[in-house]
Amino acid sequence: MPLKKFVLIPLLIGVLAFAIQVVDQLLSPSMPPENVGFSWICFQSWAVYFFAGGTIKGGIKSFIAYAVGIGASILIMLMGGSLVSSLGFCAVPLAVGVIACAVIFFERNEWTSLIPALFIGAGAFFAFMNYVPGATFGKAAFTEIVYCLIGLVFGYVTVTLRSAYENKVKK
Repeated sequence: MPLKKFVLIPLLIGVLAFAIQVVDQLLSPSMPPENVGFSWICFQSWAVYFFAGGTIKGGIKSFIAYAVGIGASILIMLMGGSLVSSLGFCAVPLAVGVIACAVIFFERNEWTSLIPALFIGAGAFFAFMNYVPGATFGKAAFTEIVYCLIGLVFGYVTVTLRSAYENKVKK
């Protein structure tokens, strides 16, 4: 594809990235103040959509992986918290190791096999819980799921629009 036709693709991505920021700012008044400014989760899940194959099925697997990652994070925090009085410093590392080992078994099921997205979802949850004052499991999970879904929708829109444009250019 010649550059003069290709240039519309980066422009499309730029417009979509702009739109994610607009959506984030529009969500701000309806969300608790500590639950705003998480468009970075949209960008993560937008990218995850592509490494999951850029398909609706991959998007669903991505969403499931994010949810499992959130659940795994909660288990780690609960386990680590309950063990800290007896194990001290080793409580959280042990909880991380046990749960990380356990979640790898999810790769044996087609719908839960997207392990990198699971770890990205878990990382986003830990970021929320560690850096947002007053964060709770419910607020963090809700916020991450909302922003994850937005990013996955943008992944779908990107593929749909780009495919339509590339098909038009081929004719």
